[in-house]
This record gives sequence, structure tokens and C-alpha cells, in this order.
Amino acid sequence: MTLQDIQRLLDAEVIAGKENLGREVSHAFAADLLSDVLAIARRGAEGALLITGNRTLQVIYTADVVDLGAILFVRGKRPNEAMAQLANEMEIPLLMTSYIMFETCGRLHQHGLKACIEKVEDGSD
Repeated sequence: MTLQDIQRLLDAEVIAGKENLGREVSHAFAADLLSDVLAIARRGAEGALLITGNRTLQVIYTADVVDLGAILFVRGKRPNEAMAQLANEMEIPLLMTSYIMFETCGRLHQHGLKACIEKVEDGSD
């Protein structure tokens, strides 16, 4: 699935990285806690779509560190201009949808996007 497919499916607005809408994304995960993003990313989430409502610059830095493919903000949470500028510099596309996280994840899963991991085995993450 491409980012453009995701944009259409979720009626999402592209905030940054419009030139990268052809990028393929096969996996995603949803988290508002950056510690969860880092824990999941250890397990091979490179190029994945992060679905979040967290609107801090640290989300962009974290995405860069773990090599995420794009960030999708839910619940109509609009990234500010500083976030968009940083994302453009780091070539991390940002999209925003008005759907809540649960609906967003359900729609993406229904259309073939897979989870980065199915479950945490030991509960320590």
C-alpha cells in the first residue's frame, strides 16, 4: 500500500512530504508513547507507518532514529509548522486524518496493512 492509498482511504491531509506519496508501506503501529515506539521499532519496524496523536517534535526525531516511513496523526491533530519543517528536512512524510485511532487502524488493517508485531511476548515493553 502506498502513502497515497492511505491518504485516500482515510481522507487524510498531507502536511509534509507530498513528493513521497508513492512510498510503499507494508506495516504500521499505533502509539502515543514514544517509549512504545522505540520498543516496537527494535523489532524491525523500519519503513513502517506510525499512527499517533502525539504532536511533539520528539515524534519526528524518534521516527528518524528508527527509520520510520511516515507518520499519520489521528483525531484531527495537526502538526505545527516547526514539525512540518523538520519532517521535510528529514524526508519523513506527515499526514493527518480526522478519524480516531481505533477507526484508523481498523480501516488500514482491513485494506491489508499488517502490524509490526502481533503481541509482546514477555510483557516487559
